[in-house]
Amino acid sequence: MNSFSLAALQAWVGSLLWVMARVGGLCLTAPVLGATTIPARIRVGLVVMLTLVLLPLAPATRIDPLTAEGLSALVGQLLLGAVLGFVLKLMFEAVAAGGQLVSQSMNLGFAESVNPTEGGSTPVLGQFYTALVTLLFLAMDGHLRLVALLADSFQTLPPGATPIGPAGLHALVLSAAQLFAGAVRVALPAMTSLLVVNIGFAAISRAAPAMNLFAVGFPITVTLGMVVLWMALRSLPGAFGALEAGAWSLMRSLVGG
Repeated sequence: MNSFSLAALQAWVGSLLWVMARVGGLCLTAPVLGATTIPARIRVGLVVMLTLVLLPLAPATRIDPLTAEGLSALVGQLLLGAVLGFVLKLMFEAVAAGGQLVSQSMNLGFAESVNPTEGGSTPVLGQFYTALVTLLFLAMDGHLRLVALLADSFQTLPPGATPIGPAGLHALVLSAAQLFAGAVRVALPAMTSLLVVNIGFAAISRAAPAMNLFAVGFPITVTLGMVVLWMALRSLPGAFGALEAGAWSLMRSLVGG
């Protein structure tokens, strides 16, 4: 009876550690759950709460958590959660890069402010786009879908199985290579309109070379850029939805769904 109780306790502790490792890895890299602006105590409490909620869904395994095999499984769960959060991070970084492309087209690339989530200075339009897609992500219940995907992953990819194979790593590298394409997709409407404005300034400079285009063109470019930015925001949900669909598809394939 004592050995049975010890084995049951050992299995429960192992399941708890593996679930916490997968959830903790996700919260380390996910853009919303792992934001550095959230206090560390709240993030730790979120990890503990999600672990207790998802613990009954984790299948029981016979891997001893105090062995080398158990330690390897623990590291694998941590890496799996971190990779899932990294996929979402790439999606948000693509949108932020699109905002930076728009700011350069508007001659506002020098307008930077401290970004608390990245720990450095980034263009304000990049932060503006990031704030908008964060609200879109929460409004479309992206955080709930992320928790549901994490819960399903314990059935499709239980602890102890190979977390990510060569095919998954190849798909992850390909998704990272599409970062610039996603940024261009987000910024393309505004960049196209501003390109037409710059072509018009080029024609004016050829017709009137004595005109100081820097003094005249800069305020016009910024003003028209604000108008174009406001009109181009209508296409942002569609571009973000395409990036999000690709990210969800990749995460499902990584967890075997």
